[in-house]
Amino acid sequence: MNFRVDGDPFSPSQAGGHAPRNVPAAARKRLSVLFVTPFLPSPPSFGAQRRLHELISGVAASNDVSVLSLVDPTENQENAIRATEEYCRRVVTVSNPAYHAGGARKRLLQLASLGSSHSYEWLGHSEEPFRAALEQMLAHRYDVVQFELAPMAGYAAACGSSRRRRPLLCLDEHNIEYDIVRRTAGGEANAVRRAYSAIEWRKVRREERHAWSHLDGCTVTSVRDQEMLLSDEPTAHTAVVPNGVDLDFFCPSPQATTHESQTLLFFGAIDYYPNTDAMHFFLREVFPQLVARHPQLRLCIVGRRPPESLVAQASANVQVTGVVDDVRPWLERADVVIVPLRIGGGTRLKILEAMAMGKAVVSTTLGAEGLAVVSERDLLVADDAAAFVTQIGRLLDDPTLGRRLGASARQLVASNYSWRRAVESLSTFYAELVEARAMAQ
Repeated sequence: MNFRVDGDPFSPSQAGGHAPRNVPAAARKRLSVLFVTPFLPSPPSFGAQRRLHELISGVAASNDVSVLSLVDPTENQENAIRATEEYCRRVVTVSNPAYHAGGARKRLLQLASLGSSHSYEWLGHSEEPFRAALEQMLAHRYDVVQFELAPMAGYAAACGSSRRRRPLLCLDEHNIEYDIVRRTAGGEANAVRRAYSAIEWRKVRREERHAWSHLDGCTVTSVRDQEMLLSDEPTAHTAVVPNGVDLDFFCPSPQATTHESQTLLFFGAIDYYPNTDAMHFFLREVFPQLVARHPQLRLCIVGRRPPESLVAQASANVQVTGVVDDVRPWLERADVVIVPLRIGGGTRLKILEAMAMGKAVVSTTLGAEGLAVVSERDLLVADDAAAFVTQIGRLLDDPTLGRRLGASARQLVASNYSWRRAVESLSTFYAELVEARAMAQ
């Protein structure tokens, strides 16, 4: 199988009609930027939070940055606030009770969304105190207000309707959200969930398209997502700001043992449905076949808030850790990092971080989507249970293959995926939008 995603991950900005020209870094003015986020960015413990941390702290190095964030009212936020204040001028948080909704309350909110024109995700992030806090913060004249993830764009109306008088408004799309829900609807076996997702993705698409057409700019993580966005809204101003890796933080350890530990690793936000689905698929259809051939094989599932359905599958061969302070020791011990995603969008930070550590990765085609990887050179690709058994078995039987893939993967990431370049792409996009507004006035 030959699998490749071609193209420079750092493409120039695009728009229908005439796109603003690139503005040299020396000509850029210092901006005041407000990031509106669904969670605090620091310290990062999962993929989406890592993107926020790296982009916001990177922008803060040459601009004045503030953060307004929703938070879980049941969690102590003191450490997260302090960590974010290390690089932000102002940090304001507002509790969101929906974040702590139990199963019954979540189902009620989903049921309520069926009778609403808004999506479940939009309703789950809509808090009047947050809107009021945003209006208060806008008394400070920000040059740019950036909304992180599509549901937060619902607060754009609080910034005013006149494009000339309000700040520039941007949306950072970590994924094309409606595409994920649409894929969920197409792959869901449960008839009720399939029908619900079929209704939901159309609502999410309508909300996203409204944001794309009414905001000043939108950033995405891959060329594929950019093309999808522009096919829906050809006049939108867009830029690809890929995910990256801290190459000094995620690097092969010289102390790492060369002894094969017979360990597989999956890491990420385990409560995120595509990740939960991936692990249920792997545990049900792949792992038993692997253990039958390799009785000492262990699977470590690392990440926040694993659902009870996964925790219940812990055994002598399966470890479910929950959140960890540092994923790198787990990566160091792993022989193979698995990414059996069947639903998703954007690009996977877990793949980039594993590759930066020089690890062999086995991923679905969808899991590696949007990344400039070549199968058999940088990673192995498997799209069904039989292929996963075969590809993982190859790596367990031939450690030399894993080391070769890991070395190539590290080189690819070092050459193409750094947060420094991602921040530069975002800063260039801001400068383009500022200049375009100045030229229009």
